[in-house]
Amino acid sequence: MVLAELFPYAHIVYDILMVLYVITIVSVIIIVIGENRNPLKSLAWVAVLVLLPVAGLVLYLFFGRSLRSRHLIPRKDWMKLVHAHSGSREHIESLVPDICSQHQMRLAEALVEAPCYTGNNIDIYTDGKSKFEALKHDIETAQDYILLQYYIFENDAIGHEISNLLIKKAQQGIHVHVIYDHIGSYTINAAFFHRMRRAGVEAYPFLKVTFTTIAARLNWRNHRKMVVIDGKVGYIGGMNIADRYVTGEKGKQPWRDTHIRITGEAVKGLFFSFAVDWDFMQHKLLTMPQQETNTPATGNNTMQIVASGPTDKWNAMAFVVQKAISMARKSLYIQTPYFLPNDAQLKALQVAALSGVDVRLMIPRDTDSVILKYATRSYLKECLLAGIKIYFYESTMMHSKAIIVDDNFVTVGSTNFDFRSFEHNFECNALIYNQDFNRRMKEIFAADQRCCTRIILSEWKRRNQFAKAFESILRLLAPIL
Repeated sequence: MVLAELFPYAHIVYDILMVLYVITIVSVIIIVIGENRNPLKSLAWVAVLVLLPVAGLVLYLFFGRSLRSRHLIPRKDWMKLVHAHSGSREHIESLVPDICSQHQMRLAEALVEAPCYTGNNIDIYTDGKSKFEALKHDIETAQDYILLQYYIFENDAIGHEISNLLIKKAQQGIHVHVIYDHIGSYTINAAFFHRMRRAGVEAYPFLKVTFTTIAARLNWRNHRKMVVIDGKVGYIGGMNIADRYVTGEKGKQPWRDTHIRITGEAVKGLFFSFAVDWDFMQHKLLTMPQQETNTPATGNNTMQIVASGPTDKWNAMAFVVQKAISMARKSLYIQTPYFLPNDAQLKALQVAALSGVDVRLMIPRDTDSVILKYATRSYLKECLLAGIKIYFYESTMMHSKAIIVDDNFVTVGSTNFDFRSFEHNFECNALIYNQDFNRRMKEIFAADQRCCTRIILSEWKRRNQFAKAFESILRLLAPIL
């Protein structure tokens, strides 16, 4: 009664707000249904929106929206970059003899217009010390420009070394462009990047999250880790710029990861990916100098660079991985820090193992995330039942993202084997078609396997019921983890 006296129109305002809320919920449900997603996922979001007033709408705004088929940059800029960084014009049949590899090449071309690059040399780094020593040397010798993109750029010892080198090169007149993910590097003091900008380094966050944009950007990450120097040298892989890859952390050994250094035509593919992100952020089109468009051959590796993201028409890396699994005839080796496959990928792995393919999955015993650790473990019984060999890496955190198929195909890059990488992150991987490179990666896998414990189904079944229940609960959250 008192409320009615103070606010005589309160009931009218309440009715209006309720009508607006109902209209909003119904509109969102129509959008969810109209996107024609996986029926189970659509039904889940409809249930959340109906059964959790307000909270359901907030959850959808943060985690449910799709960016699929939206243009990251203007189409005319995209076409200019595609034309400038095209690869080999030879027929795919003449590039690699393996039929399955030819199919993978055509798929990558169809998904993201990824050209084939021939004549590349590749150096493999499995520890941060050697990778960063090579990177620092290449930065020191840069003559024209440096493009550097990392999900995490820590304000620690190696972070200071790299930032000081970039500042030094910028002061020498070298063009230095840096992209870091705003969420991935959110713990880093803004002064760290301001210092670089004041010295002439163009360093900016990707999808900067502010109070007004938090709902639109919080769920998206630019997870790419790459460098391009003078159009001649490129780096791509799983390592961020952080001491944990060099000296370890909290008394533990340095993280185990995989990164590659590329010289040759494929560097143009890395330039293309960086240029798209830079155009999106700064609305400036980067173009490779004319003298660099005809890169001389330095090796014999044929490659494609696949940049994928939530704005693409297709889940590019999810499709590439699905194809890689299906084309395995003898062996399929996977290294990933987190294993959260979708239903199709899990079934494909089971089919491969049940049909006689030697399927091996290597994951860390302990990860940097308790939630992801137990969500990953919820899938292992189903894998073991199908005959998939599972190895827990014991020495330290296994952060490598690599898939090795038979004798002809390898993919290395930033993409984890999980929902987030396949659906929500901006990722970039190298697809490599070469028997010698494949052999080298298998040797590395075998060496890593000696630091592992193989999981046996009978033993895995005996873990306590609380752990099993906890894993099952966290598995429900897998699509947004």
